[in-house]
Amino acid sequence: MDYFGMLEIASLAGFLVPIAFGCVLPIFIIWFIFRYKKNQADHRTQIVLAAIEKNPDMDIEELLKKVTPKQKLLKEKLLNKLLAGSVITLIGVVLLGFGAFWGYVGGSDPDDIEIAACFGLVLLAVGIAFLVNYFVGKKMLTKEIEAEEKQLTTQA
Repeated sequence: MDYFGMLEIASLAGFLVPIAFGCVLPIFIIWFIFRYKKNQADHRTQIVLAAIEKNPDMDIEELLKKVTPKQKLLKEKLLNKLLAGSVITLIGVVLLGFGAFWGYVGGSDPDDIEIAACFGLVLLAVGIAFLVNYFVGKKMLTKEIEAEEKQLTTQA
């Protein structure tokens, strides 16, 4: 293959890779998530139907409570946002640090430094958004969290 043929393949790959990661991959991830949730719901339905066939006098509400997954508490959801925000912010800061280090030491391709800095800034912004979401949610949902905790203590 000649030099110009390699350049055409490289330019095609440079065009298709961002499309694949930016469009196709998120669509597949969302499709897999919905498929997983649908399969879980179908599985629960099959269990309930089989139990009803074997014993029609059974309490269906109690069976449904046992079969359905428990909902996460507000406090758990907020703590997951805090964790995600902390980790993503740290990764963004590290990438920005790598970009600054590569720029300071020199000898690196300026495009690599720009890519590291761009990814670092994006991750830093997303991490800060998660942290802001955590603190605002914590402030706004304090009464609901206390009510959930009281409800759990009375049930136990």
